[in-house]
Amino acid sequence: MSLAPVFERAKSEDRAAFIAYYPAGYPTVDESIAAINAMVDAGADIIEVGVPYSDPMMDGPTIQAAADVALSNGVRVADVFHVIKAVTQHGGTCVTMTYWNPVLQYGPEKFAADLAAAGGHGVIIPDLIPEEAGQWLAAAEAHGIETIFLVAPSSTPQRLALTADAASGFVYASSHMGVTGAQAAVDSAAGTLVARTRELTDTPVAVGLGVSTGEQAKEIAEFADGVIVGSALIKAAGRSREDLVTLAEELADGVRGKA
Repeated sequence: MSLAPVFERAKSEDRAAFIAYYPAGYPTVDESIAAINAMVDAGADIIEVGVPYSDPMMDGPTIQAAADVALSNGVRVADVFHVIKAVTQHGGTCVTMTYWNPVLQYGPEKFAADLAAAGGHGVIIPDLIPEEAGQWLAAAEAHGIETIFLVAPSSTPQRLALTADAASGFVYASSHMGVTGAQAAVDSAAGTLVARTRELTDTPVAVGLGVSTGEQAKEIAEFADGVIVGSALIKAAGRSREDLVTLAEELADGVRGKA
């Protein structure tokens, strides 16, 4: 269940991969499947299917609000796997983004098994660091699931090396400090962080936190292997499906240098 072919295909086309985040169950499970499939059709290479969580540390107000809607409508972890299976059958490539507590409550072994059975390729757990991830990594490896760890501009050389060595699939480079949310401009620290990470690993490096336009995607695609977008897509989906597709197409053009 490797993500490598996605990045290899993008590289062969001289572009970055477009990675879209969307929470399962927003506003309902069926509507989230339809929204994600529309993004796949619009050019999203990888979908981060979010596990709605009531106490997120990293998520900004847009993602928190979407998660609250999903939770109030009764979404559960099992629904996330249903979404991933449906998107995979549509032709999408999925990972899931979750916090550690839902995985722990569900059971790491069962979570990894059910994610693999649904067709998921990997997992992002922002509040799990490599030296505390032994239980999860064993379960993930047993089921062919890749684990994507995060690095930040504040990461020390030692922390960066440890994280880069532990990551598989791709390394998630946070472009700025703080929570998620669309930004007016790309933080200049992003390019430096990608360069620092690439000195330590051949694993692709994708930049997230704050990307909201095709022009920003184009800017990041010049130095990163992937461009991650979440809040801006959720805001667009909240307006209309047409707005969501329009933005997804703009971002897909952006990673291709066409913005």
